[in-house]
Amino acid sequence: MEPKYSFGCSTSKPNGCLLNPEGSRIIFFEECKNPLEPISKIHTHLFFTNHLGEPGGYKSSEKLNIDSAWEKWHELHQKGWTEVSHYYG
Repeated sequence: MEPKYSFGCSTSKPNGCLLNPEGSRIIFFEECKNPLEPISKIHTHLFFTNHLGEPGGYKSSEKLNIDSAWEKWHELHQKGWTEVSHYYG
């Protein structure tokens, strides 16, 4: 079965959130908006979920460059994480 997502390019950035197959963790990907940094970064925020699959408890955050963020996004997709409609912040 072929993946149904793009591998990104220099102009696109992973954005949104993914839920793990068990429904116990959710990770948000968001662009770091810092005008002092010439190269874009992506923040990831990992949460445990509550019984409704919503963010329930903070676990960790990470700041990644675009390539590393895409690698993480695709690695999670390959492990069965799926996109869900939640917004961080």
